[in-house]
Amino acid sequence: MSKRILVIDDEAMITLSLRKLLKKEGYEATIVSDGVEALEKIKTEEFDLLILDIRMPLLDGIETIKNAREIRGQQGKTLIPEILITGYADEEKYKNAVDLKVSGFLYKPFDTQELLAIIKNTLEK
Repeated sequence: MSKRILVIDDEAMITLSLRKLLKKEGYEATIVSDGVEALEKIKTEEFDLLILDIRMPLLDGIETIKNAREIRGQQGKTLIPEILITGYADEEKYKNAVDLKVSGFLYKPFDTQELLAIIKNTLEK
């Protein structure tokens, strides 16, 4: 069974390219465009990994992670590892990502091989 990855990003070009890349690598990708929609999926479906943009409408990536962890904890389930991506060099957001102990952090545009290496390393843990 292929690993399920939830991609959360409001940029259509990013989600289209990630879906294509992940499918090519044998992963099953579900795409949503904001954190609120992501939390609804997390409540009812199982995922092996989250890939999130930091800046999104309604709920940013940092808050989405915090809420997803709370939901999983309330459900008595293990936490889903996260990879954050951003197009902005924001030192505070990077510090927040480090504080959350996310599995990976990449700046857009990111190298697809680097992303795939982080995904593989994270899913093998």
